[in-house]
Amino acid sequence: MKKIFSLLVIVIALLVSFTRREEDPVSRESLGEKLFLDPILSGDHTVSCASCHKPGFAFADTSEASAGVHGRTGLRNTPSIMNLRFSKTFFWDGRAGSLEEQALGPIANPREMNLPVDRAVARLKSNKKYRKLFQTVFHEDPTKQNLGQAIASFERTLETSDSPFDDWKVMENEQAVSEEVKKGYEIFNSKGKCSQCHFGGDFTNSDFRNVGLFNGRNLNDSGRMVITGEAETLGKFKTAGLRNIALTAPYMHNGMFRTLSEVIEFYNEPDKIVPDSKNRDSLLSKPLGLSPEEKKDLEMFLLSLTDKKFKK
Repeated sequence: MKKIFSLLVIVIALLVSFTRREEDPVSRESLGEKLFLDPILSGDHTVSCASCHKPGFAFADTSEASAGVHGRTGLRNTPSIMNLRFSKTFFWDGRAGSLEEQALGPIANPREMNLPVDRAVARLKSNKKYRKLFQTVFHEDPTKQNLGQAIASFERTLETSDSPFDDWKVMENEQAVSEEVKKGYEIFNSKGKCSQCHFGGDFTNSDFRNVGLFNGRNLNDSGRMVITGEAETLGKFKTAGLRNIALTAPYMHNGMFRTLSEVIEFYNEPDKIVPDSKNRDSLLSKPLGLSPEEKKDLEMFLLSLTDKKFKK
């Protein structure tokens, strides 16, 4: 009988231990992920952060402008929020100076989630589950500050560095990519002039450039000038990172290009697409003169930046 009792105690202990190991420990990151996926932060409980930043598309959207509450649409294309850990400014016009500030912006935006942040905080406080989670993680009830911190902590986990390109350049595996990719990388760094704006681990200098899309007719395209008030920033938008770019179509701040080949065609001959652009960067003052083969090789290089997690 004692043996049976002892065995029973051991089995119970193992079950308890196994259950504890299986539990997902509560952290800022896991709390942020729950909030990111939950429509509780929208005015009518229909839209979450993930509604526009779709996980399967590198946390970007597949529409020119995302749909918010009550069928309203945003004014600009939804960019990916992956690989932003080292960014200093956020949104296309750089109006936010931290991920915490960025995280709260769409919640309050009337075209997106349409819920004033103070009301969002009050809603979380009245929710027994979330109040307990915030107490566990932050040792206090939900606030504007820790709401932003939680979502931003989750967003900082969305880093990728395991693409065929990384296997080639970081792991020095020459077989990881095709010869077309290697040629495309050479074009990217030379004739294509891409690396003058897209460089570093995330292929962006996080600067603001006017690539020639602003023609003066759509004030929403005036970009960075709305924030700075400086004429020289007219039509400038943040240079997007290129990791996982194959998944984040449509492209540009206005979503005007559906494919990477369209983007390359534009950069090759900007005047052909937007002949009356204003304040275009001098880097694009002349056509690049890429051949059809060079354009294809450049696209193949861009495709090689897709993280393997999206290939599963």
